[in-house]
Amino acid sequence: MATFTRSDWQKGYKSQRGEYSYWVQEVRGHIPFTGTLFRNGPGLLDRNGQPYGHPFDGDGMVCRFSFVDGKVHFCNKFVRTPEFLAEERAGKILYRGVFGTQKPGGWWQNFFDRKLKNIANTNVIYHGGKLLALWEGGQPYRLDPHNLDTIGRENFNSALAPGQVFTAHPRFDSDSGVLWGFGVEPGLKSRIRIFTVDGAGNYQEQYQTKVPGFCFLHDFAYTENYQIFAQNPITFDPLPFLLGFKTAGMCLELKPDTPTMLLVFDRSGQLQTYPTDPCFIFHHSNAYLEGETIILDSVCYATYPKLEPNINFLDVDFDRVIPGQLWRFYIHQRTGTVKRQLLLSRSCEFPSIHPQYVGKKYRYVYMGCTATETGNAPLQAIIKLDLETGEQQVHNFAPRGFVGEPVFIPNSPVEEDGWVVTLVFNAEKERSELVILDARQVDGEPVAIVCLEHHIPYGLHGSFTREVFLR
Repeated sequence: MATFTRSDWQKGYKSQRGEYSYWVQEVRGHIPFTGTLFRNGPGLLDRNGQPYGHPFDGDGMVCRFSFVDGKVHFCNKFVRTPEFLAEERAGKILYRGVFGTQKPGGWWQNFFDRKLKNIANTNVIYHGGKLLALWEGGQPYRLDPHNLDTIGRENFNSALAPGQVFTAHPRFDSDSGVLWGFGVEPGLKSRIRIFTVDGAGNYQEQYQTKVPGFCFLHDFAYTENYQIFAQNPITFDPLPFLLGFKTAGMCLELKPDTPTMLLVFDRSGQLQTYPTDPCFIFHHSNAYLEGETIILDSVCYATYPKLEPNINFLDVDFDRVIPGQLWRFYIHQRTGTVKRQLLLSRSCEFPSIHPQYVGKKYRYVYMGCTATETGNAPLQAIIKLDLETGEQQVHNFAPRGFVGEPVFIPNSPVEEDGWVVTLVFNAEKERSELVILDARQVDGEPVAIVCLEHHIPYGLHGSFTREVFLR
């Protein structure tokens, strides 16, 4: 049974060209915390009517929600990279995108053009006194947290060398105050570089290791002693990309009947690899150690969601889209074996947990999910899963609401004491609403609904800080 209409869902993929700064007038309920929520995602899905071939190619637009004295101030701005400014001046697409966007004019205009636009659209974090817009294919862009003006590319006083990339999925160690991240140089042997950024904003490379085979790595899991990656069984054929026939993302192919390799690095950079059943992983929920067994929870797809040329992403057939499901991997270090357990069969994505439980044993995970338990569809609900009892709480926004990533805002070190916030596209009113849910009772009435005056296109990742930024 359909829980949405395609036309409603498509409305959330309209470009938002406006840049706003205002106190939100319509807030239903009460704001229970003080601080700032930052969020990133593609703001432009076309350039003067020329559509980008995939939403992940859209220009990064950072949103800021400032919560103070029970009120909310909203601000949004595009990350003004040199490529964004060049296309603004030209009024047309000038660069190829990783996923689905080619320059107009056919293969000849894309022939041997390896220049990709840093779209800075995947995540945004405030750490070490710096607000950073992140895209895993390049270096971060630093923004002014008060007004979101772009300051420029951030290389941490040249500690991040030219050509070295910075992850869009860092992990924060709440005990040490250190941010852990990685960068990948893919190839026949892929180089993985692990680094930290301390509380003062200083970048330090910890180690780098070469791994056999091509590495498509979007996220990693972190524990006190290990960094864990899932090396998806993917190959990359660069020839169609170099000749201008396909984007880089379209040149990725799943290697059939090839195991996924779980890569476990210790703090000195020593690598242990563990094969498991073939699957494809974008995001990890968490990892922790039980004795000599590493527990890894990840959203898994049965196969790689391949990108096809000349396919409009707005016409996707959800009945044919592979669902993401939450799986647990038991990595037995002594025997070198891996066992898997399905934790949630319902299609889900964007796992989020209490930040003080990153790398530690935990009980609750919050995710975006489909409105129904079976089948596939856009994310229209927020689910809280109790990993000990299997109990599920679901807050459903169907039929006309579409959710993004949930962000957990803690109230105390108690694991479920806090709030879960998510940006919901309200297709009926064609605007976006920030919804605050009680993390103890996600399926209860919202604590607050912050109604914007316009829509924000479907986004990717964000983060919260207790500091308040207003200009």
